[in-house]
Amino acid sequence: MTIEDPDEAARRLAAVSLAADDPTGWFERLYAAAADGAAVVPWDRGAPHPLLVDWAAGRDLAGSALVVGFGPGFDAEFLAARGAATTAFDVSPSALTAVRGRFPGSPVDYRTADLLAPPPEFRRAFGLVVEVMTVQSMPPPFHPPATASVAGFVAPGGTLLVITMVADTPPEDGPPWPLTRAEIDAFGQDGLTPVAVERLEHRWRAEFRRD
Repeated sequence: MTIEDPDEAARRLAAVSLAADDPTGWFERLYAAAADGAAVVPWDRGAPHPLLVDWAAGRDLAGSALVVGFGPGFDAEFLAARGAATTAFDVSPSALTAVRGRFPGSPVDYRTADLLAPPPEFRRAFGLVVEVMTVQSMPPPFHPPATASVAGFVAPGGTLLVITMVADTPPEDGPPWPLTRAEIDAFGQDGLTPVAVERLEHRWRAEFRRD
């Protein structure tokens, strides 16, 4: 079986979902195809994101944590291994099946949920929220509501870490649809204030805190 180029497959599946006015439906199509061996998930790095690992070095991560869009699960497993009571969600049921198979017996509370309509109990519920390239997986018109949802997960005294690709101007074609500096700054809402915003070559790494 010939496997389509991962990036091209993601764009093709996203186009189908967007044509149906479904900005997140392409994730299930991609993960289902990957489960059948017909596609490869482009962001399956086989390890936690290096900018997350670097940020976490020397920090006490004990407490509650939420991973937005767990994907292959490595970021969530990393936080759990560092002592965080970790919840992680993804919109795709096939992603949930895959991650439970990959990490049997994991302490992470993996769930399906939609970032654009998140569970009410997530509101201001987590001491650490980690968003790695999930908002950028949706077209720009959906960035504001997705950003607002992410910001709303952070508990009083909590921290938000955002890692995403850099866009100097608003992108037209995707996925992905990387974030501009203004879109990064937009995470500083709902009582969140910036601690550090770093541009590391073609990636943003931004930390926010709620007093």
